Amino acid sequence: MELFDSHAHYDDNKFDIDREEIIEEIYRSGITKVVCAGYSLQSTINNLELSKKYPFIYLTAGISPNDLREEWEEDINKIDEIIYKNLSLNKILSVGEIGLDYHYDIDKKIQYQAFLKQIDIANKYDLPIVIHTREAVMDTINILKKKKVNKKGIFHCCPLNRELVKEALKMEFYISMAGPITFKNSKNANEIIEMVPLDKILIETDSPYLAPDPVRGTRNDSRNLKYIVKKIADIKNKSIEEIAQITYDNAKKIYGI
Repeated sequence: MELFDSHAHYDDNKFDIDREEIIEEIYRSGITKVVCAGYSLQSTINNLELSKKYPFIYLTAGISPNDLREEWEEDINKIDEIIYKNLSLNKILSVGEIGLDYHYDIDKKIQYQAFLKQIDIANKYDLPIVIHTREAVMDTINILKKKKVNKKGIFHCCPLNRELVKEALKMEFYISMAGPITFKNSKNANEIIEMVPLDKILIETDSPYLAPDPVRGTRNDSRNLKYIVKKIADIKNKSIEEIAQITYDNAKKIYGI
């Protein structure tokens, strides 16, 4: 059984002590494809280097709403340049993670502008987008209804919000499930899993964050995908092997590999 972690952060400093060991271990354990998600200019550069070192690692390139520096326009131009210069590697699969986040006090106007500008880059290179949204559900949906996205994309670690999932699916986006679907206090998890058709569902760890039950609170890594797969399999009345294969195929399809 092979698994595809559609969103992780192995450039994170929580892996500084044993990064190589963990990456080699997750591959041996059956995680044969991992997308390391960019959230800043530096993380995108770091993930590009990881992707060059490990054949099974890919990346997304982008600036998240939480990482918009004063030089955000310059950073986004450099992201564009990185994508252009490395197209032939076939390792940059998406523009992301991008979107809106109202949890912190970050200028909303700048968030909108950065989101739109990075969608333009995705359209330019015919890449999907990976969306981060927190406490900004309707504004995110409204932007996507108005702004053309050529290749759609993924709501990563999708908030367990019925309206968001309903509207995202109408627009043909994929829904990525992470550790929170296993949390005992995730009241909507079962309903959301039921809402998402099998051909639109992905799995991710968002490691090193959001470790699922029963390892919640520990440093997360791709080996914990098994708990997310099991939860989906139980709700969808499918075998673990079926969900593993379905989510693997879905990730390959949206990411174009």
